[in-house]
Amino acid sequence: MSTPATILLVDDNPAVARAMEIAFRLAGHRLDTASGPEEAFSRLALARYDAILLDMNFSPNERNGDQGLACLARIIAEDPAACVVVITAHSGIRIAVAAMQAGARDFTMKPWRNAELVAKVEAAIARGRATTPAVPRSPDDREPARLLGDSAAMLALRDLVRRIGPVPAGGTVTGRPGCGRTLTALAIHAASPHADTTPIRIDLRDAAAWERLDAATGTAILRHPDQLDAIAQARLLDRLPVALRCIAIADTTVSLTPALRRRLATVEVAVPPLNERDDDAVLLARHFARVAAARFERPQARLTAAAEAAIRTAVWPDEVRGLALAVERAVLLSNDGLVDAAALAPPAAVVAAPSFAASDASFDLTDAERVMIEAALREHRHNVTHAATALGLSRGALYRRMARYGL
Repeated sequence: MSTPATILLVDDNPAVARAMEIAFRLAGHRLDTASGPEEAFSRLALARYDAILLDMNFSPNERNGDQGLACLARIIAEDPAACVVVITAHSGIRIAVAAMQAGARDFTMKPWRNAELVAKVEAAIARGRATTPAVPRSPDDREPARLLGDSAAMLALRDLVRRIGPVPAGGTVTGRPGCGRTLTALAIHAASPHADTTPIRIDLRDAAAWERLDAATGTAILRHPDQLDAIAQARLLDRLPVALRCIAIADTTVSLTPALRRRLATVEVAVPPLNERDDDAVLLARHFARVAAARFERPQARLTAAAEAAIRTAVWPDEVRGLALAVERAVLLSNDGLVDAAALAPPAAVVAAPSFAASDASFDLTDAERVMIEAALREHRHNVTHAATALGLSRGALYRRMARYGL
C-alpha cells in the first residue's frame, strides 16, 4: 500500500497480538489491539480504523463463533462501510462463510503466514477505498459518534438511531443533562446521508448564533429550543431553511409549540439515565479510564472490584459526564494505574472523611454500603486496614459496619 493503514485487532490471545503487531509494523502499518468486544468498541469510539481484524471466539472452550458474529453484526450496523477481516481456525469454514454473509470483507485462517495476512488486509482496504472513497473530515469531527453500552435500554436507543438516521425527519433528543444527548445527536447525523459533512451546532439561547441558520445546509444540531418562548419559537420556525435537517437537544418536548414540534420532533429520542442502564456504568468507567490513561500519559488503568461496586451503586451527579469526570480524576491522581473506590470520591467527600470516626450515628450511607464493603474486603483479601483505606473509612468505622452487616 502507498499509505500506512491503522488496523484494530480484536483477539484475546496476547501471543497472537504480539506477532501480528510486529508483522504489520514491519509492513509500515499500525496495529492496535483490543482483548475483546468491550475494549474494541471503546477503541472504535475514539478513532477510525482502516481495517478491523476480528477473532471469532473470546471465551475459553468457545468454538462456535457466536461471540465474533455478534461483534461483527454490531460493527457493521454502526458502520456499514467497515472493513472487517475475520480470523478463524482451519475448521472454521462455516463460521467464515457466515461472517462473509454478515458483512465481513474477507477471512484468514490460523495459523497464518505474515506476508499473506498483510497482503489480504491491504487488499481488503483497497477494495473498500475503491467503492467508498474516503471523505476528508474536519478537525472537530475526528472521533466517531458511537453509543457505548450493552443494556437493553442502549440496544433500543442504537436501534432507533439507525432507523431514523437515514430519513430527513426532524428529531429531538431528550434526557437529563450529561446523559449523552449531544453524542446521540451526532450518532443520528452519522447515520444520515449528510454524514460526510460537519453539522453546525447552535445554542438557540444565543441570539447572535441564529445568523448561522440563514445559509445552513446539511444538518443542524439545535440546543435548547424548549427554553424559547412562543414568539421566539415562531421566529425560529420561520428562519429554518426548508432543506435543513434539524436535530434538536432539549430537556423535554412538552414546551415546544405544536408547529415547532412538528418540524423538530417528528421523532423523540429519549436517552436513558445511567441508573436505567444496568451494568453500563462500569463499562463506561472502563472506557473513560482507558481514555484518561492515554490522554494524561499514565499507566494503563484498572478498576478494582471495590471501585466497580461503587460505580454500580452510586448516583452520579451530571450523569455520564459526572462519571467521566470522577474516573478521569482518579486515573490522573493514581500512581500505579490502580483505581480504587476512594479515588472515585469527589474532593469534598475526601475532606469529610475524618468525621467517620466521630460517632457511628453520623453515618447515613446508602443501601449499597454492604455491597461496597464486601467488594473492598474481597479485593484486599480481607485486610481490614487496606479495605478501609480504599473506602475512605477509618479501621474502627469499617469494623463497626462489618459488625452491623454481619461481615
